Amino acid sequence: MNEIYQFDEIARLPLPGDNCAVATRNLDAGTVIHYEGETIIIDYTVLEGHRFAVKTIDPGVELLSWEMPFGVALQVIQPGQYVINEAVLDALSGRQLKFSLPVRPNFTDKIPPYVFAEANFKPAPASPAYSDIRTFMGYRRSEPRGVGTRNHIVLLGTTSRTGSYSKQLAARLQGELKNYPHIDGIVPVAHTEGSTDKLNNLDLLLRTLAGFIVNPNVGAVLVVDYDNEPVTNKMVEAYIREHSYPIDDVLHKFVSLQGGFEQNLAQGEAIIREWLPTVNAMQRTEESISHLKIGLQCGGSDAFSGISANPLLGWISEELVRYGGAASIAETDELIGAEPYVLSKVRDLETANKFLELVNRFKERTSWHGASAEGNPSGGNIFRGLYNIYLKSIGAARKKDPITRLDYATEYGELMKDGGYYFMDSPGNDLESIAGQVAAGCNMIFFTTGNGSITNFPYVPTVKVVTTSRRFQLLTNDMDVNAGKFLEGVSMDELGKEVFELTIQTASGQRSVGEKAGHSQVQIWRNWQQNDASQLELLLHPYKPTGEPIEIIEDTDALDSSFQFSFTRHQNRQASDNIGLILPTSLCAGQVANMITQKLNKQGVGQPDVSRFVALAHTEGCGNSGGQAEKLYARTMIGYITHPMVKHCLLLEHGCEKTHNDYMHHLMEEMGVETSSLGFASIQLDGGITKVTEKVEAWFADQVAAAGVTEKETVGLAGLRIGLLSDGSISDDEGEQLVKLTQMVVGAGGLVVIPENSGLLSTASYSQNILTSSNVQPSIAYGEHVRRNGFHIMETPTEHWVETVTGLAATGVEIIIALVGNRPMQTHPFVPMLQIASETGMQQNDDNDLDLLLSGEPNAWTNSILERVKQVIEHTYTPRLYQQGNIDFQLTRGFLGVSL
Repeated sequence: MNEIYQFDEIARLPLPGDNCAVATRNLDAGTVIHYEGETIIIDYTVLEGHRFAVKTIDPGVELLSWEMPFGVALQVIQPGQYVINEAVLDALSGRQLKFSLPVRPNFTDKIPPYVFAEANFKPAPASPAYSDIRTFMGYRRSEPRGVGTRNHIVLLGTTSRTGSYSKQLAARLQGELKNYPHIDGIVPVAHTEGSTDKLNNLDLLLRTLAGFIVNPNVGAVLVVDYDNEPVTNKMVEAYIREHSYPIDDVLHKFVSLQGGFEQNLAQGEAIIREWLPTVNAMQRTEESISHLKIGLQCGGSDAFSGISANPLLGWISEELVRYGGAASIAETDELIGAEPYVLSKVRDLETANKFLELVNRFKERTSWHGASAEGNPSGGNIFRGLYNIYLKSIGAARKKDPITRLDYATEYGELMKDGGYYFMDSPGNDLESIAGQVAAGCNMIFFTTGNGSITNFPYVPTVKVVTTSRRFQLLTNDMDVNAGKFLEGVSMDELGKEVFELTIQTASGQRSVGEKAGHSQVQIWRNWQQNDASQLELLLHPYKPTGEPIEIIEDTDALDSSFQFSFTRHQNRQASDNIGLILPTSLCAGQVANMITQKLNKQGVGQPDVSRFVALAHTEGCGNSGGQAEKLYARTMIGYITHPMVKHCLLLEHGCEKTHNDYMHHLMEEMGVETSSLGFASIQLDGGITKVTEKVEAWFADQVAAAGVTEKETVGLAGLRIGLLSDGSISDDEGEQLVKLTQMVVGAGGLVVIPENSGLLSTASYSQNILTSSNVQPSIAYGEHVRRNGFHIMETPTEHWVETVTGLAATGVEIIIALVGNRPMQTHPFVPMLQIASETGMQQNDDNDLDLLLSGEPNAWTNSILERVKQVIEHTYTPRLYQQGNIDFQLTRGFLGVSL
């Protein structure tokens, strides 16, 4: 018997003029609904958050939500019919559903582009200001800096090269916080930018770093570089001085790291310890809430974001602006389609035109990369009812109340100098957008979410607002506010007043749930590689590596059967190590994965058979373009899933990303990758951080118990899988010995992979003694798992050291030998990296971080390298920088990846 409901029991109409309703629960096919005196019967199962028609919609007629168009009917759509487009059908086909879907879409996304009628523009008056004063307890800085809601010591890496240093220094100092109760934290700010020579985001990066430093939540900041990167401390300080940032009002120090990693950590620790009493002496005082500047964000959005959570932030923002404070909406591409609403009330024509200019610039930039700004919605967004960018945008725009005036349109990270309502240019990628708002001066972040995003920034509190009560109950330990109360009858005024009081309490020091959880993420708007469309056609049709080994000049004299190595064997898998891997499928799952592996390692799970647990936290999988960049990302992920050193592997999704568990599972099946031995867990669907941690721990415990015994096995050079790369100049002796090493390993049947950007390939030693042709193309793509041993060259779209290492390790190499010409660099999270140099080749005079300094007769160097390789494989030697924690992991986006 079909279920029968009144409309309000199972659906919502955002505004009275809409012709499509939103299902507030899953509606089975055949469900009967009484609506405005009529009977509607649902034709196909409609998922929660998806839409069905409540009026007859003729072909060519616009579909309306919030009385704004999000598509055009392709055929007659009758009341009760599932409203569905091609994107939803594609997204749902990759999910494991237990019901049938419509055969074809009944509407298309194409709607007429917005045309701004400048001649009819009329400036809008501001809302009346409140005459009374409300206060909070904050940290008063200088007048240009404002008032902080927190008091942190920040450890800021100028570029990605010093990110791991910042993390390790912060970890060493955490124990001191118990002695300094007025310091909210000692936090690292590590990011992905500034380490490549071609920086199209240079101005943006300098502006962001400058804003990070002077944000009012910063009590003191240590800024570190190596002074040889494309972006240096000197450049940052010059930018700060030139643009009059109040740097002298901040306790700060710029430090260029020299010498060994451990020595630099000790130096940084001494500086921070000296600062601790001064920062602790900073006290909260009663301050006007006009000093609050809040960043408004949405992530893991669903169909209810625009009905409950986003309008709630609109209410809060309007209230704060009337008290003289400031609010900032961002995510440029998530306002495409909502232009009429955003510009319905604007301060002046200049602001309106600036907003449109920023939107159009965003569209143009994405087009250079073969992408569309309209392609923003993630797989999680679509699954939860946001069919396209128009539907997503008209809901996202509700973070501005209909009565609120848009006062300013600004660049990414541009300082907010006055009260009012701001739009800031940024990608829809949540973390990249938040970084811009923090740089602009926001001292609080409000983050709405339908799925239950767990995002937090290191030194700005994040208040997370979930859209429905069902999701709030599932993730109650990870969410601050249940906006679902509005869907259940609580008025927006009542809910708004309640959350406004929470705002003041949080600003005064009450910790958000994210702060209690103790995890955070930072990502600055990532560099984009194209400045126009001139290379687009060529880049869209690149050379495709064959995957076959490259023929090399053999040297039978180089073969040496005396080298023996002890490997392990488990069933059909032979490897030099056995690790348990947690692979986050997006950036937002990365820190949770790290937290779980730290716990597993502390408990000693699986030892000695499993040497350690590793998480590969990264910045991708959400908020970036699809196409080649997404294929590159997925290929690299699968390279790690199938890596010979990985004994147990679990994929951890956030739950709302493009590349969720179902996406990865489906892709692996297409590629013939066995998935039965893999684990899958979801932060959002499994009930939050605590519950997913318990699930992951239990899964690994079961795998370890069922794994059986690992046996030892002796192999020769044929068992070696080596990656070779270089940084800086290469001497003739170094090149000749690495040629010899390559010929020995490949000649014996082993594997050697060199990245395309390595200077080794252009040396006379390699071009004359290894390569049979002067025009050798890469044999494998970036991050591609090698199928056949031999000699391979891997594609590398950038010069970035860590991005290169990340792709190289995914090929399946089990040890990386890095020839260091400048200084030792970050190592990989689980593939050991030996950093070597000769006395003649090393430009830096400090060798504290080298694993092998080659000296004496060059003909003996290859044997010295292999002896050190043997020690690493047999766990009698651990590479120095790995042991000290100078570790990083970063996926490239290729030539066409761009933030959305």
